[in-house]
Amino acid sequence: MKKSIMALTASLLLGGIASAQKVDFEEYNLDNGLHVILHNDDAAPVVVTSVMYHVGSKDETADRTGFAHFFEHLLFEGTKNIKRGEWFKIVTSNGGVNNANTTDDRTYYYEVFPSNNLELGLWMESERMLHPVINQIGVDTQNEVVKEEKRTSFDNRPYGNIVTVVKENMFKKHPYRWSTIGSMKDLDAATLEEFQAFHKKFYTPNNAVLVVAGQIDIAQTKEWIQKYFGAIPKGETLKKESYTEEPITQTIKATYKDPNIQIPMLVASYRIPSMKTRDARVLDLISSYLSDGKSSKLYKKIVDEKKMALQIGAVGFNQEDYGMYIVYGLPMGTVTTSDLLKEMDEEIVKLQTDLISEKDYQKLQNIFDNQFVNSNSNVEGVAENLAKYYMLYGDINLINNEIDLYHSITREEIRDVAKKYLNPNQRLILDYIPATEKVQN
Repeated sequence: MKKSIMALTASLLLGGIASAQKVDFEEYNLDNGLHVILHNDDAAPVVVTSVMYHVGSKDETADRTGFAHFFEHLLFEGTKNIKRGEWFKIVTSNGGVNNANTTDDRTYYYEVFPSNNLELGLWMESERMLHPVINQIGVDTQNEVVKEEKRTSFDNRPYGNIVTVVKENMFKKHPYRWSTIGSMKDLDAATLEEFQAFHKKFYTPNNAVLVVAGQIDIAQTKEWIQKYFGAIPKGETLKKESYTEEPITQTIKATYKDPNIQIPMLVASYRIPSMKTRDARVLDLISSYLSDGKSSKLYKKIVDEKKMALQIGAVGFNQEDYGMYIVYGLPMGTVTTSDLLKEMDEEIVKLQTDLISEKDYQKLQNIFDNQFVNSNSNVEGVAENLAKYYMLYGDINLINNEIDLYHSITREEIRDVAKKYLNPNQRLILDYIPATEKVQN
């Protein structure tokens, strides 16, 4: 009976997934090039106002890294009509929350307000775009904030510099080779005029998408958008540089000494194609199969069964131009990182040689169905996905149909893509080991 109930529950869950609610939206352009996406959702009396700018750390120069992330902080300093230090007070006093985040490819700002404060959210984001105050006081203040973030999240955090070291070894030409937080030396050397020029170049309506999602009146929302954003001047037409990395044909070996750790870590990283490609989506399934959670092949074998590691996991970086699939492991006792690598490679060879079982294939489909539904389960997730699919993928309809692409991937493709990208001569092997000397901040 228990087994039957579980089977029934599973079928009901899958039935719900199959009929996941479609995300309806409307999109249009203002005369200044700002792309607008509107999504009405009456489920709750809240509204998200968000702006995604097509600028990330890859748009910096090698001697001025960290600018995009710096602006994530700097553009909360204040505007012509919002006094310094008042931004967060206005948001919280009106029942809202707000935040921002930066990647290699884009920067995203958003507010979540009660729906009766939609006009306030639109005004604040228009102020951020048109009237930010970029002065030396703000630059100096945020410089210290970013330095503290770097110390806390990277330099003084155990294993905190893994991604930074992987990127600088995996990329030779592409700006992905530096970290999003950048170099404090570069930020210290930058002049106020350089910060102002960076803002003028990238934080323009024609390099942005505005998403308004939640309980909204479409006609009224359009009026307010025209009122607050329509008069913002169009920026220069950007010509994005493209960078082509040569294929990795020999194993890259690197060592990094971390003064904050006592256990060495194995790190193996593979360069993968743009997240917009079919192969990248196949690799998403492969990553989940091998290393996503305690039921994955690597965890079950190396941690649970053989007791060789304290932890096995993976970090996937799906990005606009190239991605990375990073597998890591912490050896236990007398086990070495080389021992872990050998076990890991055995599982990859199995994947490259044999088709995964039909049961494992269906499990992957169920996992991705669940992730797809969850990603659109609240208005905040819908808003960010609408912006992301428009700006980075060039296909906003993926918010509703990307799961169909995953469903169309076959077991044969999983085997063939593993053979194409996950070979020993196509990766970085990083020995991430303890050090006795402290990092100089």
